[in-house]
Amino acid sequence: MTTTVAEPSASATAPRATGRGRLVLARLLAARGAVTGTVIVLLLFALAFGGPYLTPWDYAAPDFSALHQPPSADHWFGTNGVGQDVFAQTVRGLQKSLVIGLLVALFSTVLASVVGACAGYFGGWADRLLMFLVDLMLVFPSFLIITIVSSRLKSAGWIAFVLLLALFNWMITARVVRSMTISLREREFVRAARFMGVRPLRIISRHILPNVASFLIIDATIAVGGAVMSETALSYFGFGVKAPDVSLGTLLAAGTSEAPVFPWLFYFAAGLLVVFVLAVNLIGDGLRDALDPTSGATPRRRPRRKRP
Repeated sequence: MTTTVAEPSASATAPRATGRGRLVLARLLAARGAVTGTVIVLLLFALAFGGPYLTPWDYAAPDFSALHQPPSADHWFGTNGVGQDVFAQTVRGLQKSLVIGLLVALFSTVLASVVGACAGYFGGWADRLLMFLVDLMLVFPSFLIITIVSSRLKSAGWIAFVLLLALFNWMITARVVRSMTISLREREFVRAARFMGVRPLRIISRHILPNVASFLIIDATIAVGGAVMSETALSYFGFGVKAPDVSLGTLLAAGTSEAPVFPWLFYFAAGLLVVFVLAVNLIGDGLRDALDPTSGATPRRRPRRKRP
């Protein structure tokens, strides 16, 4: 008797990542909130980086012939007390706030993933030392420290402000990554790599972090909105972006006192901030449901109609 070995089909040899990627994409597209939030965020980014090319006015250039002018064909969002175009200032402030939010989320997520993974994998004195550092950072009043330090770093620019925000925005994420790493280090594939002599840092980068990537993506997405809110609050009180540059926080601070009389100085910037934070939260909820393997948000097929 002769037996024939069937050749593996294309579906069997396809990597599991492709199937999971399709499932995640299908779940994400099935979440209307996530799709809506993504579209809104993309439109806001297009407005922030393409808006300056749509207007002939510079955000810092005054028009002394139009002081406190309401929205018109010449000045779409009106002008402020010195004749500066509010539309040009708003898109510039949105651009600055979005860049700061993205950089803060990126830096804080990278720092949290490295600290949490190292603490959870190595354990012992390394875990105790790193967790002591995390607890110490959590005790510090971050808002007060940022306000004190940022006032002494005026010459360093907004990059130093980004680093300050990122420095106090990673501790909770690091604790979650540590707990996930502790459970992952006893899994078979991690133990097999350790027995084969793979270096610890390579195990962390190739086996640990990819398995917590779902959580990190969700956390980084939500952290963008939180970082934008933090930047806005600090800039509102004069501890963030410095003049002559503008952000949403500085625009809100400048327009608060004049909002009852000249509402266009306040509500355009406030509206964009609220819309962006809501859109980011919608994306975060959609990513959580799409990347969570225990989520019930699976795409449903439409039932076929029976032919008569």
